Amino acid sequence: MPKVNKLKHDERLNRKKVRTINLISFILGFASAIVAYIISSYFKEVRGTDNISIFYSIAYIFVLIILFNFHKIIKRFGKSNTYLVSTFLMAISSLLIFLLPISKVGVFVIIINIIFYNLCFVGKDIILESYSVDKMSGRIRGANLTLMNIGFVIGPFIATRIIDKFNFQGVFFLQFILSMIIFIIAFKHLRRVNHRFKPVVTINVLLKKILKRKNILKIYYVSFLLEFFYFIAIVYIPIYLRNLGLEWSQIGIIFIFMLLPFILFEYPVGMLADKKTGEKELIIFGIFIISISSLSIFFVDTTSLVVWAVVLFITRIGASLIEILRDSYFYKRIDGCDVDVIGFFKTSRPVGFLTASIASAILLLFFPLKYIFILLSVMLFTGLYPAYKLVDNLCEEEVAVLNKKSARQSPDGLRRLAGGKK
Repeated sequence: MPKVNKLKHDERLNRKKVRTINLISFILGFASAIVAYIISSYFKEVRGTDNISIFYSIAYIFVLIILFNFHKIIKRFGKSNTYLVSTFLMAISSLLIFLLPISKVGVFVIIINIIFYNLCFVGKDIILESYSVDKMSGRIRGANLTLMNIGFVIGPFIATRIIDKFNFQGVFFLQFILSMIIFIIAFKHLRRVNHRFKPVVTINVLLKKILKRKNILKIYYVSFLLEFFYFIAIVYIPIYLRNLGLEWSQIGIIFIFMLLPFILFEYPVGMLADKKTGEKELIIFGIFIISISSLSIFFVDTTSLVVWAVVLFITRIGASLIEILRDSYFYKRIDGCDVDVIGFFKTSRPVGFLTASIASAILLLFFPLKYIFILLSVMLFTGLYPAYKLVDNLCEEEVAVLNKKSARQSPDGLRRLAGGKK
């Protein structure tokens, strides 16, 4: 039987706010997805080479620095104000890219855009945690991620159509419109997010605090590996497919099918983890699937849309399982006041992207692009051991069994189970 999670959390479920955040997540997923898979091609066009990791490295160094100090920013300005400013600046940077020609200046503004849309995702999750409860974490996070990923599925298909007709600028203009819609919704409904907050700590104190929480570190490493995968997938799979000779319209069709697991599996898996299994075993299963399927990309050099759709679909089955379960596991162990811990956990994205960008840049100096997928698979396999060592959260069935066992072991409990009175 897994160990009981004894952490006491201050929780208040607000279904209306959760629904509002879910709507924002859908639009934010769409707004980020329309540019996510084309930014690497923009960088390549400016630099003239496949090795464009330097631009991502710069962006995510800044994201990492900000996230380590994010709790201080939120303490000063508040959760909602920080989120509103991040959304507004993402919108402004999108508008500037639309107005600028494809150039080095455009690259600089895209780096700013990357920074602020990452902060939007973190801010959204912090606000969502303020209105969530642990026992429903898998369902709340599953629904939120599912809606966000519906936006992700639509986004690349729309983007590949727009880019054929209006080039990169058309895609960023659409992101500007979507970002302003998010800003208006958040300004109207999330201005008064509660600002309950634990004392601000220094980075050294925060790291010491995290080092004492072994399970947070283990799930952080799993999250880091997922972000490592996302970097390779977002940056280099589109370039690899383009190098094979596929058109943007074909890539858009592949990506629609590829991203379906995020819609199909995340909410049911989150519910399953809440009610029946906990997260641990499913995380291990997800890591195994994503590791094997990522390795298979190395051996695929066909231009068949069906083959690529199936291979990439399987990688996203593993990714979708890990994505919902790492969030469900983590958020059951913290609450909305733990902004410093949430900020630390969210550094897994910039750390994963930075590590992947540096590793891929070095590898591409000596090997062809396809060897990146061997590197990716090896990295993903290293997640099996820390996932195996996780102390699982109790599911609802396990909690019910423990409660019944506890009741039977006490005189009052025996009378209650027998239908008697105290």
